[in-house]
Amino acid sequence: MPICTSCGRESTGDFAFCPHCAAPFAESSTGPEQRKVVTVLFCDVTGSTELGERLDPEALRALLARYFERMRSIVERHGGTVEKFIGDAVMAVFGVPVLHEDDALRALRAAVEMRDAFPELGIAGRIGVTTGEVVTGTEERLVTGDAVNVAARLEQTAAPGEILVGEETHRLTRDAVEVERVEPLELKGKAEPVQAYRLRSVHSTEASRRAGAPMVGRERELGLLAEAWERVVSEASCHMFTVLGAAGVGKSRLVAEFLGSLDGALVVRGRCLPYGEGITYWPVVEVVKELPETPVDPVAAETIQAVVGERTAVTSSEEIAWAFRKLLGAVAAESPLVCVFDDLQWGEETFLDLVDHVVLLSRDAPILLLCMARPDLLDRRPGWAGGTASAGSVLLEPLGPDETETLIESLAPVDESLRERIREAAEGNPLFVEEMVAMVRDSGDADVTVPPTIQALMAARLDQLDATERNVLQRGSVEGRVFHRGAVQALAPNEPQAAAPLTALVRKELVRPDRAQLPGEDAFRFRHLLIRDAAYAALPKSARAGLHERFAGWLAEHGSGLVELDEILGYHLEQAVTYRGELGSDDPELSGRAAGHLAASGRGAVLRGDVKAAVNLLDRAIRLRSASAQDLTLELDLADALFLSGRVADAEALLDEAEARADAGGDARAALLARVVRGRFGFQIDPGGKGAELRELAQEALPVFEQAGDELGLMHTWTAIGHVEHVDCQFEPRNLAFQHALDAATRLGDQRSEQTLISAIGPGYVFGEAPVAEGLRWCAALRPDDAARPAQLGVRACLDAMEGRIDEARSLLAEMRSRYEELGQTVRTILQRWYVASVETRAGDHAAAERALREACELGEELGVRGWLSTYAANLGHVLCSLDRWDEAAEWGAKSRELAGSDDIVTQMLWRQVLARVQAQAGRADEAERLAREAIDYGDRTDMLVNRAAAHLDLAEVLEAAGRRDEAAAECAHGLDLFEQKGDVPMAARARAVLENLH
Repeated sequence: MPICTSCGRESTGDFAFCPHCAAPFAESSTGPEQRKVVTVLFCDVTGSTELGERLDPEALRALLARYFERMRSIVERHGGTVEKFIGDAVMAVFGVPVLHEDDALRALRAAVEMRDAFPELGIAGRIGVTTGEVVTGTEERLVTGDAVNVAARLEQTAAPGEILVGEETHRLTRDAVEVERVEPLELKGKAEPVQAYRLRSVHSTEASRRAGAPMVGRERELGLLAEAWERVVSEASCHMFTVLGAAGVGKSRLVAEFLGSLDGALVVRGRCLPYGEGITYWPVVEVVKELPETPVDPVAAETIQAVVGERTAVTSSEEIAWAFRKLLGAVAAESPLVCVFDDLQWGEETFLDLVDHVVLLSRDAPILLLCMARPDLLDRRPGWAGGTASAGSVLLEPLGPDETETLIESLAPVDESLRERIREAAEGNPLFVEEMVAMVRDSGDADVTVPPTIQALMAARLDQLDATERNVLQRGSVEGRVFHRGAVQALAPNEPQAAAPLTALVRKELVRPDRAQLPGEDAFRFRHLLIRDAAYAALPKSARAGLHERFAGWLAEHGSGLVELDEILGYHLEQAVTYRGELGSDDPELSGRAAGHLAASGRGAVLRGDVKAAVNLLDRAIRLRSASAQDLTLELDLADALFLSGRVADAEALLDEAEARADAGGDARAALLARVVRGRFGFQIDPGGKGAELRELAQEALPVFEQAGDELGLMHTWTAIGHVEHVDCQFEPRNLAFQHALDAATRLGDQRSEQTLISAIGPGYVFGEAPVAEGLRWCAALRPDDAARPAQLGVRACLDAMEGRIDEARSLLAEMRSRYEELGQTVRTILQRWYVASVETRAGDHAAAERALREACELGEELGVRGWLSTYAANLGHVLCSLDRWDEAAEWGAKSRELAGSDDIVTQMLWRQVLARVQAQAGRADEAERLAREAIDYGDRTDMLVNRAAAHLDLAEVLEAAGRRDEAAAECAHGLDLFEQKGDVPMAARARAVLENLH
């Protein structure tokens, strides 16, 4: 029998159109393959061997025939499909051919009814039910997936008369069932125990929604309801008002708030059911049972009694509508009446005609017909709630961001990161907010996942679409939340015109027009991200793989103007590779294409300083390549990005792997390059005692790379030499090494490395012999893009502060920090704190300097960058001395001494300066002088004018404390001379003031 993919009903006969809903039949009753979350039920007879011994074969056959027919009848009445009979077992699926949001509950209702039928049939049976993802539409069977196996195992484990329910089914129905948790079951074929529940009863017609959440917003909608009610009362007339909105948007909550504000009105309710026997007049029956006893026309009374089953009578839909109208009018004559009808989208046509009849023909009766429905109703009745003076409606839109935030706060305490994820996922739908918050609260898991109830709601909504509309929606989902008409057309070549189904989808509130990202295209946005996810989830993985690859091909032709083209192409090709791999069909050529696009995008991210994105993209590119096709350049880029993002250990591990692979492959030059870069990273993290080793390695590597014309090797080797010179505090040779590296990067055309090396050269003008004015000229000569980079902002800020422009320096540093944090360059933010301390020291705000350095030290400890931490610990101790916090200063000075590498000259200077000042304050003059003069000796090996000047001022302080003012004045004068050579105006002024005081 053909199955209608629109309404899900079977039909006998050769029809081109469904006789139930008039939708055209698809070519195949099963349709194309889809992934669905369905509920599978297995029912089996227990004791069949005993039955065979006890009964005559013909009697047994008749008994089993009655059993099979009864089970089929029950399953189909609840909207399920019997796939097969296996021996004495019945396998049924709920969700095929059409999903319903309550398929799990339907299955449990059916299971209870089947269990109750066993005694009547004279048999004993057992049942297993579970929910899970399957593939449907295959020729071999109705559904394929693990859920089938689990349901069968649950049934086999159940005792006679028992229904065992799987975890996922229970999660979908827990508000509507009474169950008993059983011990986790060891099921055949399952690696882990399976949680199950013994079903006692189903106690509700539907899964109840969570109650008690406050209503947020909706003032305008409440006003419209109040206005409709005022007309009913003042005019003593009948009016209909329909609240339209997607599932969970708050229709019931709005109506409850409105009804709670009424005084003296009689309120009755009826609900349309999605399926069942006698559902046409179910809402009428519910309302009639709630109405008070009221005298009414005798003929009307007899008709109503027939509807509610109190008597048997021949009647018609017209007579029932007339009788119901008469009854409502009689009741309303005594008191204004509100008749609430919910879920009208499920109402039968006859019932909807009845409602129309009441609102059009009721006279002089203060009745408000308050209806609630999803927008689907308008597909069937486009003119509903409009076109007459007696009808009005409102469409509920999702809550705004502020209202969503208020709702979350009212439900449970949730931290900011979780609140943000809930806001993004729920997109203003109150039910989604409530379910997600409840899931977080109940599970205790600090993550946001989409509850299965919401997934079922979305999947059922889409599964009931016209096949063409569903096909278009699924193709759009491949592109993403926003998709283009041309892409849909390219991915659905069998749909000659996508415009018509897209228009229908807009009308059904599933998508909406959006701004196109491609010229000459129409764009659409899924109304809710979960709609997109549900549409995509229905596609089989094999289809996803092909569609992603085809979309990438289409976008390559039409998206040349997109800045993110490589990243988007890489993503879609990567998805195709992933799905094919999961299905056991690897495609090296496709993997290479995907990796190429991701690598290009990752290098672009490095170029703009976005290391978080760079790490993600470059790592994905490397994972797509086979071990034999690794790209060392790509690995070096990733290692650098990992280092900058604070993942130092990961960067080192990656380079270790690269070196080992190059050695194993006999590529000595590649292994040497990996070793040089690995050595540089290790040296930057902890330079202690490693300078000579790295310098020796670099000197060994230079001729190798020069002879081979290996510009990449030369660039990295000169960079390593530059870092060694930096730690040796030889800033002129340092900048020369970085310039050599920059020249190699320029010859390579490596813009990212050019930027990095320009940034490396800048600090040489801060610390070295070059006067401040020369450094500022160098900054001014930079290209605008280079000058605006965070590292250059810090250099410029420090040089500005040296010339006394403190406010300008502070502004530059605020921008520097913001940029580094935005780009995820965690390691670099430590340097920004040092620049802040430098500027604030020149401003005389030692407290601000102390705060910045403390942040730098805390971050350095967190990231494990021992080399930087040793220096900044000494800087912090020095500032604490200026704040007269001597004990703390001593602690940080000692910490710096403990961490400092033997060849880390600046740190060896600084910790001695700190402890010299501490010793002098404690009256230990000899020890203080020894430490202060050792610091100067270290400084004399360097070309750091400012640090050397500061060391002389510290010695002056030590000598003054010992009463040796003339010697102190000489040291101060020496420091002043160095400050003036540098052009450091604030520090020179400070030295000059000390010198005047000594005279």
